[in-house]
Amino acid sequence: MITIDDFKKVEIKIGTVVSAEKVEGADKLIRCMVDFGEEAPRQILSGIAMHFPDPSVLVGKSFPYVTNLEPRTIRGFESNGMIMAASDSDGGFALLSPTAPIKPGTLLS
Repeated sequence: MITIDDFKKVEIKIGTVVSAEKVEGADKLIRCMVDFGEEAPRQILSGIAMHFPDPSVLVGKSFPYVTNLEPRTIRGFESNGMIMAASDSDGGFALLSPTAPIKPGTLLS
């Protein structure tokens, strides 16, 4: 178990995908540039390619991301966040998404 203080350390913000492409040579990775209302979009790699054969369907959509993770280099690309997704034991998968328009960079609370 974690405490509420531990949970409060996690920064979750809404980001809008401005570009998305499969990472060459990787079966599972998609590289997205995500707008969080910052000076420049962030690069975020996600292991979701098996659910999105055409990554361009993600462009223009908004999702919650963990934005205060330490950067991680994956296949030579630096990833600066993590998309929020749900999957179950029956193979169900969904990216979490707001049901109404939310400005990029909005902090979830």
